[in-house]
Amino acid sequence: MENLETILAENPVIAAVKDDPGLEKALLTDCCVIFLLYGTVCTVAGLVEQIKASGKLAMVHIDLIDGLSSKDVAVSFLRENTRADGVISTKPALVKAAKEQGLLAIQRFFLIDSLALANFRKYAEMNVADMIEILPATMPKVIRKITASCRLPIIAGGLISDKEDIMLALQNGAAAVSSTNQDVWTM
Repeated sequence: MENLETILAENPVIAAVKDDPGLEKALLTDCCVIFLLYGTVCTVAGLVEQIKASGKLAMVHIDLIDGLSSKDVAVSFLRENTRADGVISTKPALVKAAKEQGLLAIQRFFLIDSLALANFRKYAEMNVADMIEILPATMPKVIRKITASCRLPIIAGGLISDKEDIMLALQNGAAAVSSTNQDVWTM
C-alpha cells in the first residue's frame, strides 16, 4: 500500500463522511482518502467495501461506529472483518493497537484550550500514530506552531468552509485537510 503521506501530498483534501448520501458523493470525487464517521458494527464492513471498490483509502473513525467498544478488540474486529486501511480515534490506546495490528493510525485531537494543547504536545512526543488530526482547522497560527514542533504529519479538520481555509491550513504546515463540507471536496 502506498504511503498515506505520499497520497495526501498529491491530493490533500480528505472527504469525511457522516451519512450514506455523503458517502455516495465522496465516492465520485477525486479525494483519495475517505474518513468514515458513521456506521454500526453491522454496516461498517459494507461501507468500507464501497470505499475500497472505488479505489480509495478507507479510514474508520472507530469511536463513531455504533456497537464497537473502546478496547483493542474493536480494532481487531475492524482488521479481521473489514478491508479498512486504518483507524482514526481520540483514544491513544486504540491508535496504538491499530499500529500494532498493521493498520494506519490517526490520532484525533480537539484543541479547545491550552490544556488540550499541552496534552497534544505530550502525545506527539510518543510518536505512536502515523498522522495526527487536529480540530478545528481554522487556526493557522496554532497549526504553524504545532507543525514546527511535531515530527508527525498533521491533518487539519473541522470548520473548513472554503478554499481560503484549505490554503491557510496547508500554507501553515498541515499535510492535509479533512472536511464533511461536500463543497470543499472538489476544491
